[in-house]
Amino acid sequence: MTPNDYTVLEAQTREAIDGKLTDAGWVIQDKKRINLYESLSVAVREMDTDTGPADYMLFIDGKACGIIEAKREGADLGGVAEQSARYAASTINFIQRWVAEDQPRPLLYEATNHEIRFRDERDPHPRTRNLFHFHKPETLHAWLQEEDTLRGRFHNLPELDVTSLRDCQIDAIHGIEHSLKQAKPCDRAFLEQKAPNGAVLNSKLLLGCLTKQKRLEMLDQEEEWLARQLDHSVTAYNQIRAIKAIDADYY
Repeated sequence: MTPNDYTVLEAQTREAIDGKLTDAGWVIQDKKRINLYESLSVAVREMDTDTGPADYMLFIDGKACGIIEAKREGADLGGVAEQSARYAASTINFIQRWVAEDQPRPLLYEATNHEIRFRDERDPHPRTRNLFHFHKPETLHAWLQEEDTLRGRFHNLPELDVTSLRDCQIDAIHGIEHSLKQAKPCDRAFLEQKAPNGAVLNSKLLLGCLTKQKRLEMLDQEEEWLARQLDHSVTAYNQIRAIKAIDADYY
């Protein structure tokens, strides 16, 4: 591959990232014509820092909050986190920040045309995870105003109200809370339940306990949606089980 080919790929990557940022609600600006208050969110290309130009520096409400490190299509993003971290900790004169001067800008992305990775440096144990798209500015704005991140709050959960809960349900909730605190790469917690109707009951109970005690701080609409999905899953499970029974009788 010639140097010109690399240049074309990098240009295509920037064009793709610009489009995804615009779709998410960001305003794209060049470093020579900066107006950080044009919108709630501004992404400045090739922003100069004391460690070199950052591909994109992100601003929310006029203050620097994050970095996007862009790589050409096909590049391995596995080792790019160190580069974005370096720019996050770099110094820029006359620019306000969402964090103290001795702390890195917290919201870090690494991206190609088709892949986006993200981490929040404020987490107790920051780690990169894959995304389908860039976050909306309103989402990041809300996160930046919170005293702690979601993963940080997992380590300071309120005491569980065990009134009317059975021992197995208490163990299940404590087990899921422990799993969430671990922040493992799978980002999932599994509860084994053999009886399908009991699975719905316990799943709704877990969801209700976590949300009502502000453990996940999910919206009511999201809780209702998840509860409906649980119902649909059990209905599908019972239908599949019935079909299998019919097949067994037939054959």
